[in-house]
Amino acid sequence: MTSSRRKGADVSTDLSLDWLVSVDDHVLEPPHLWVDRVPKADRDRAPHMEFDDNGLDFWVYDGKRYPSSGLSAVVGKSKEEFSPEPLPYSEMRPGCYDPTARVEDMNRAGILASLCFPTVTRFCGQLFMEASDREFGFVCLQAYNDWMIEEWCGAAPGRYIPLVLIPLWDPPLAAKELERCAAKGATSFAFSENPAPLGLPTIHDAARYWDPVMAAANDLEMVVSMHVGSSSRVPQIAPDAPFLANLAWGATRTSGAMLSWLFSGMFQRYPKLKIALSEGEIGWMPYFLERAEQVLDKQRHWVKRGMKFGDHAGSDAVDLDTLDVRATFRDHVFGCFIDDVHGIASIDEIGEDNIMCETDYPHSDSTWPDCIQTVKSRIDHLPAETQYKILRGNAERLYRFTPAEPPVLA
Repeated sequence: MTSSRRKGADVSTDLSLDWLVSVDDHVLEPPHLWVDRVPKADRDRAPHMEFDDNGLDFWVYDGKRYPSSGLSAVVGKSKEEFSPEPLPYSEMRPGCYDPTARVEDMNRAGILASLCFPTVTRFCGQLFMEASDREFGFVCLQAYNDWMIEEWCGAAPGRYIPLVLIPLWDPPLAAKELERCAAKGATSFAFSENPAPLGLPTIHDAARYWDPVMAAANDLEMVVSMHVGSSSRVPQIAPDAPFLANLAWGATRTSGAMLSWLFSGMFQRYPKLKIALSEGEIGWMPYFLERAEQVLDKQRHWVKRGMKFGDHAGSDAVDLDTLDVRATFRDHVFGCFIDDVHGIASIDEIGEDNIMCETDYPHSDSTWPDCIQTVKSRIDHLPAETQYKILRGNAERLYRFTPAEPPVLA
């Protein structure tokens, strides 16, 4: 079954509901990635793997060590075995770092295609921005992008959606990298949910720091994919709040990103720009859309007069009289969920065209190997055409992606 459907065809017979497209999974970079792609003289200073006295592997780059978190590679383990302690590659399921082995795991779980965020580079390439030599960091960043497109995605055409990184520290250079990667087939790039904690200007910057990137994304129709945690911060309810409480509260980051973009004026300046809120869940969306409308209605008049509330910024970048919160959301914002009962119950408020599913393989929130069963158990009461949109249709449309034919499994 291809991603298209015959006009007027019987939905129940023409749409396959046995496969999903996951817009948020992860790859643990294979040890050979950079040493195979940078000049021989630079291999020792590119990200590479070394071993300690106990035989435990860790990444080394720019004088720092980066062990792999066990929570990033839990597939094949029971919940009782989960641990944040460093986990050597030798103890990981091969699908964590090998694209061919990953496809086998995808077939088992009903995953037709997957978009994968990086690991050691962090979710939007912060590793290279923080490097002491950003020029060489860009060399390494390009090596990652080439590997993602040519080797990871190239290992199984039609099974992976290429997601690339940009040099966050240089927007004009980033725009050129988007052009280069788009020419090679990439349709999305990783961006931060909140650049401020990274020491970068926000999307509200008066000097319009990010305009070269967003202009390129608009022209190239590259989706801005923002993974929860891409600000390199875990929100804290209080300094001594338990980690589990803070983790459960994590949707505050994603709701903040959505509201920030809705009021930023970016979508008005760049009408083809679209964002995906990866691993953000969707159950909170109806409330914050409603609240945004209330705030706009009650508060816009004094804001338009240029008045300030404390040290809070105004909304000069968007016309508050013509801003339609729900229409802007509908045209530009896509929510992603792993397992969200409340979100599906609110589908009429969110919109069936703005929801995609994800499996988070191989992280500790993953539903693998029960991915397709989990999603279908949440959406099986919906019309078949709506189920198809959520399972794969919306993702294929947003990322302009035609997946391979579903494999025939023995």
